[in-house]
Amino acid sequence: MHLKRHPVISGFLLMAGLVGTSASVSDELPAPIQALADQGLEIHGQFDAPGGLRGYGASVQGQDMAIYLTPDGEHAVVGTLMDSEGNDLTEAQLDEHVRAPLEEQTWQLLSESHWIQDGNVDAPRVIYTFTDANCPYCRQLWQDVRPWVEAGKVQLRHIMVGILAPDSPGKAAALLGADDPAAMLHAHESGQQEIEASAQPREIEEQVYTNNQLFEELGLYATPTSVFQRETESGNVRLDRIQGMPSDERLIEMMGSEAP
Repeated sequence: MHLKRHPVISGFLLMAGLVGTSASVSDELPAPIQALADQGLEIHGQFDAPGGLRGYGASVQGQDMAIYLTPDGEHAVVGTLMDSEGNDLTEAQLDEHVRAPLEEQTWQLLSESHWIQDGNVDAPRVIYTFTDANCPYCRQLWQDVRPWVEAGKVQLRHIMVGILAPDSPGKAAALLGADDPAAMLHAHESGQQEIEASAQPREIEEQVYTNNQLFEELGLYATPTSVFQRETESGNVRLDRIQGMPSDERLIEMMGSEAP
């Protein structure tokens, strides 16, 4: 086996700083692993590795990585473990011990954010999309998904953010604070009634601030950004995201079917 040290690849979502050390990891970490945790790495899980090594799944600043503890417990190496035939022994471990748990936690964070429902509450497919009231592409996406939403197949949950213009936070707050946020969002995105920024109770303004923080902490940069679940070939449910307007092909993928 060989241990290849190289820059790690990014995980699905930039979750560094949103989660702490996983409960699946012992409170008493070996000294080299603890030293890396003290430097800012999040330790998510432990796994068996060949050659007497002990593996740990970790992440930092949106990058996932494997750490291998030497048999004497005195040294740690960050990198990819390769066998004598050049097979990558790390990728599957990272997927299981870092990416999948982070995606599950990301979905939970999205569900706990402040969003406006667009579509039937019983729709079988849920999509979270970060929406700015001043974003023309958000309006275009709203229009493009009408066939699925109106057929009751998809429910969009618009996480209202204020990032594009000085009055974006005020408009997001006005939507979240409306008597009927869903109806107000529909009127705004359909062009029937433009929303205007207005002062809202502090609780509502803080909801916008919290949504903005989530947007930044996930490492996102464009509105709309949509996050949805997809089933892998192995039958596992994983997350996918689209930043900006999806292509026709990606829109169908996100919606889960051709337009009804």
